Amino acid sequence: MYPALRKHFAELADLTDAEYERIVSCFKEKRFKKHAIILHQGDPVNHEYFVLKGLLKTFLVDNNGKEHILQFSMENWWVSDYQAMHTGAPSSFIIQCLEDVELLYMSYDDRKRLCDEIHQYERFCRLKVTSGFISMQNRVMALLKNDAQSRYQQLLHQYPTLFQRVPKAMIAAYLGVSRETLSRLQV
Repeated sequence: MYPALRKHFAELADLTDAEYERIVSCFKEKRFKKHAIILHQGDPVNHEYFVLKGLLKTFLVDNNGKEHILQFSMENWWVSDYQAMHTGAPSSFIIQCLEDVELLYMSYDDRKRLCDEIHQYERFCRLKVTSGFISMQNRVMALLKNDAQSRYQQLLHQYPTLFQRVPKAMIAAYLGVSRETLSRLQV
């Protein structure tokens, strides 16, 4: 059941078949159409999602109506508003489908319960959170110290297929540049 998820867990955790079956029993599957919003700003956050298929964006809209993209989430990525999920605060972000999406999702309560029950699952979650934190730090540092051309090249190198899946205006918003600047960077 869910070979992509099993393979994903195996990268960081040595789960027995029984442990894997226990973990999978806590997941539910859901499909969303392109443009669907799976989390609105201000919503309570009770779930985290694993992307089986498709592409999502996590973003916020500032007081001037400008969209700021925090991340794109593609196959084998986890997505949620983790701060809101852990603190009980309302979501700061919007998560929207950029393609038709197939997700597995689990409640925060089930996640906590599994971490208490299965050491290897807790290890997996800890390593994933650490990896995500490092990625976010690298993104913030790149925004602070690198010029637009460097950020563009880094994104192109890290996620080359993203450029075929996402409109240029979204790439520009993710990089923190205008669409016109992005066009100049692509020359």
